[in-house]
Amino acid sequence: TYHSSAPFWPKRRINSAMALTQVSSNKCSDGDQKVFEHDSSELKCKMKFAIYLPPKAESSKCPVLYWLSGLTCTEQNFITKAGSQQAASEHGIIIVAPDTSPRGCNIEGEDESWDFGTGAGFYVNATQEPWKTNYRMYSYVTEELPRLINSNFPADPEKMSISGHSMGGHGALICALKNPGKYKSVSAFAPICNPIQCAWGQKAFSGYLGPDKSTWESYDATVLAESYSGPELDILIDQGRDDQFLSASQLLPDNLIAACSKKKIPVVFRLQQGYDHSYYFIFSFINDHIKHHAKYLNA
Repeated sequence: TYHSSAPFWPKRRINSAMALTQVSSNKCSDGDQKVFEHDSSELKCKMKFAIYLPPKAESSKCPVLYWLSGLTCTEQNFITKAGSQQAASEHGIIIVAPDTSPRGCNIEGEDESWDFGTGAGFYVNATQEPWKTNYRMYSYVTEELPRLINSNFPADPEKMSISGHSMGGHGALICALKNPGKYKSVSAFAPICNPIQCAWGQKAFSGYLGPDKSTWESYDATVLAESYSGPELDILIDQGRDDQFLSASQLLPDNLIAACSKKKIPVVFRLQQGYDHSYYFIFSFINDHIKHHAKYLNA
């Protein structure tokens, strides 16, 4: 069980289902980059998440930005490659980066391909065997993880935003669009914008959600945008022009932009000349995204 020495952190015992084990801690940009492990009730397995605690967290509650990573990633990719800590430190924002799927569930076929199963949870709640017991990343990210963060860290439960890359950009967009008002802002790098229309999405949704394509629509950002009626959501999307998956029609941002403009949802879409799909691209623009979220989280 993890407790800070900071006086305002709850000293009460954390109920055992929510106990956290610290895996690592490194000082970074005057704050602390930590990784914790816990037993997930949604995913029925041990899960790790990374959390950056800015220096401000030592004396007051801070808003939280959730970061969702892409295919094949763990909680490590973002914290070691994106360079988010400096801006998070300056703006006083906690950043939480979960893993991308359940781990070690011993489901037949979970490790057969890089774009389905392990490392490829697609931020949905699976309805099909053998995935439906463990593959509940949507509920994990929107419900279990925020509860865990809010009860164990100096997080302001009223101030959450969400961002992500590729599969995680899809995750960030659907979490925001499906939960009007829950997240103050949303952003994405090279998101899978219209998964029901691309090969990655069709493979994942067939496996996790089954053959009835009408059930896929509730996890598709473009479809969700077409019926969004919540409070105004300010969306920032960066996309590399030289992204191989853009040219392979896996990302389809034009479809989302069209849906948003029809519904008058404000989107800033930036096509970045010469950039690809990698963390070099994310590193180059992460400060803009954190500033975008800070505008709403620190308002």
